[in-house]
Amino acid sequence: MKQLLFSCLISTGFLLSGVTANSQNEDRNYDFDNSYKNYFWRNVRFGGGLGLSFGDGFADVMVAPSAIYQFNNQFAVGTGLQFNYLKSKGYYESLSYGINVIGLYNPIPEIQLSAEVEQLRVNNTYDVYYTDIWRRDRMEDNFWNTAIFLGAGYSMNGLTVGVRYNILYDKDNFVYNQAWMPFIRFYF
Repeated sequence: MKQLLFSCLISTGFLLSGVTANSQNEDRNYDFDNSYKNYFWRNVRFGGGLGLSFGDGFADVMVAPSAIYQFNNQFAVGTGLQFNYLKSKGYYESLSYGINVIGLYNPIPEIQLSAEVEQLRVNNTYDVYYTDIWRRDRMEDNFWNTAIFLGAGYSMNGLTVGVRYNILYDKDNFVYNQAWMPFIRFYF
């Protein structure tokens, strides 16, 4: 009987020590997971662009939030959303929205090189006037547009000012009026 009781106590002791050791191990994994998550979010930066322009019968609104993951001081990769609305009363109206993926490289802290792929859904409506019969037709042009931008800019404290070039530029797609585009990009 004493041997059975002693065996039960020893078995219970091993069982409890195993549970305690396992729960401590789970606590360490939990801390590791939390520290990994904190490390990840410490390297995520948010930003984007905002543009507003209004005039007599004219409106241009652009909203482009984005986020990047900063691997180190030189490399970052991210994604963003884009929304554009343009209206020239009585002539033209355009709504475009989509997503982009961007890669950033800083060979030195002040210089930022970028490569960006953008996919937009474009919905254009424009008025066509016929002078010989004084008639106006409303035309629609809806399509997908892909752009690949290569850019360079001067960077300081999360703000970059530069120029980018659309290597897929097509003058007939009515999205961008030229291949070269200035930009202002910020991340905090």
